[in-house]
This record gives sequence, C-alpha cells and structure tokens, in this order.
Amino acid sequence: MTTANTTTATRGGGSSSAPGNRRGKKGRPARASGMPLWSVPYLLLVPGLLVIAGLLLYPMFQLGVMAFQKVGLAQIRGTRPAEWVGLENFEKILGNDIFWSALRNTVAFAFVAVSLTLIVGTAVGVLLHRLGRKMSLFVVIGCMFAWAVPPVAQGVIWRSLFDAEAGIVNWALNLLPDWLAAPPSGQSSWIGTPWLNDTLPLYIALVVCVVWAGFPFIAVSVLAGLKGIPAELYEAARVDGSGPWRTFTKITLPMLKPVFAVLTILSIIWDFKVFSQLYVLMNGPTNRDGFNLSMYAVAEAFKPPQKLGTGAAISIVLTIILLIITVVYVRQIVKQEEM
Repeated sequence: MTTANTTTATRGGGSSSAPGNRRGKKGRPARASGMPLWSVPYLLLVPGLLVIAGLLLYPMFQLGVMAFQKVGLAQIRGTRPAEWVGLENFEKILGNDIFWSALRNTVAFAFVAVSLTLIVGTAVGVLLHRLGRKMSLFVVIGCMFAWAVPPVAQGVIWRSLFDAEAGIVNWALNLLPDWLAAPPSGQSSWIGTPWLNDTLPLYIALVVCVVWAGFPFIAVSVLAGLKGIPAELYEAARVDGSGPWRTFTKITLPMLKPVFAVLTILSIIWDFKVFSQLYVLMNGPTNRDGFNLSMYAVAEAFKPPQKLGTGAAISIVLTIILLIITVVYVRQIVKQEEM
C-alpha cells in the first residue's frame, strides 16, 4: 500500500525528489550549491573578460591618461612625476604640418590598399571556387603561406625586391619595352632607381606588400561564402541566358554582401594602422614626408627627445578616426539590411 501511494505521488509530480524535476521560479533550474544554474555561462566568461581588461582596456586607459600629460624619459625612469598639460599635446599635433601629411598618407594608402585587396581577393576566391578540389586546395595552401608571413618579414622581402641595385623589380622592368615601362627621365636603365626614397614610390611598394599579404584572407573568406550560395540560383541564371558578369553582379555580390561588409571594415582597420611593413621599407622613421599616423606616433614617442604624451595623443586621434569610420560604416550596413 505504501509503495502504491509513493508511485502515484511520483507520477503526479507532487513529491518527487529527483533533482531534474525540481524547478525554481519562472521555470529556471533550482540552485545548485547556492548558485543559479543560469549564471554559470556568465561566470565562465569572467576569465576571458579579465584577460581582455588586462591586455586591452587597461593599456588603453593608460594611453588616454598619458595623452594629457607631458611624459619623457625622466617620467619613465621615475625621477620626475608626469606633468598634467591638458589638451596641449593635441594642440601641438593638430598645429603640425607633419600630422596632416601623415593623415593624408594614411587615408590615401588605406583607400587604395583596401580596394585592391578586396578586388584581388575576390577574384582569387571566385577562381578557387571554379577550380577542382585538389587544385583549389593547392592554391589555397600557397596563398596562405603569404598570409602567414609576419609583417616584419613582409617588409624585408619586399625591401629586397625593390632594392635599387639588386632588386628583381628593376630587373623585370628592364625586360619590358620602353613604350610600356620607360626608365625615369635621365636614366637609360631601371637599375639604380631608388623606389624607397621618395614618398610616392615608397607607398607603391607598401601597397604591393600589403595587398600581397592580405588578399589570401579575403580569398578564403569569399570562397567560404561562395560555398554557401545554392547552386540552383546559378542554374536558373544560366537557363535565363545570364552572362558571367551579370550573374556575378546580380547573384554573387548580393549574396556575399554580409561577407564583404565584415571584410571591408576589417581591412580598413588593419590598413589604417599599418606600421611594421612601412618601418622596414623606410628603414626607420627617416622620411617625414612618408609618415603615416602610426609611424608619426612612434617617431614622436621614441625618437629623442622622447615625447610619449604627444605619441599617445596621435594614437588617440587614430583610434577616434577608426571608431568614427567603423560606426558610420556599420550604420550604413544596418540601414541597407532594414530596407
């Protein structure tokens, strides 16, 4: 009799003691060891958030404080306290012609580099999608070798290729007919042409370097996006007599719009703060006309007399510019998605 009553009560849910049947308010699992189960995922995020705070947020806070101070070697060594100067560092850089020249170089380089990286990467991604499986894998591996090269090594490679006397670039230009690639005025040969001394040739070399290292990531991302487009769409376009270009613009581009949105904003962020490649190609902060904002910040902060406060102010301005571009671009994407 007792067993029957217990069984009936258990089926009715009135007196079951199984942990899985116990529920708290609003259907949430009951507390285990004094902690709501729904809070466990958030608790697991705490170590990652602490790492981010230690490696990113705290240095950014220190950079922001330093931008309003006069900080040099004496302050770094601790012999004198940092002097609070307010907006003086920002007034200095905004009143300096080098800042505006560096800003112009940064924006122009980013526009050209981002555009070419996306175009080349998209073309290679479409090519990979059309290749067979084995050949596609072979090309992907070859491309990813370029993407995996560290930025400093990228600069070393292309500095040697653009060398005035022994570079392959000048040697290859000499093989072309004069009507296609005539030597600079006053020279009978391309050998001896200093690509890395003047601002425009220097940035041509930098664009080639950055595009060479950046297009594999774009290509692989585009290839992944193309794999997700239903083949029936292309079959229907083929039946309707659509050509390759019309198919690409009417099917491929619209379907890959979210992919291109992410790739564009990432490329803008990466190319706006290019430093290592330019540093190696320029052989240090030697040509002030060729500075971008990152190089200008490093030159101000670490070249004697060290002005770390001014360098921090330049970094803050660069960060604000990137935030503005990111916010405006993301808002445009959201508006297009809502239409």
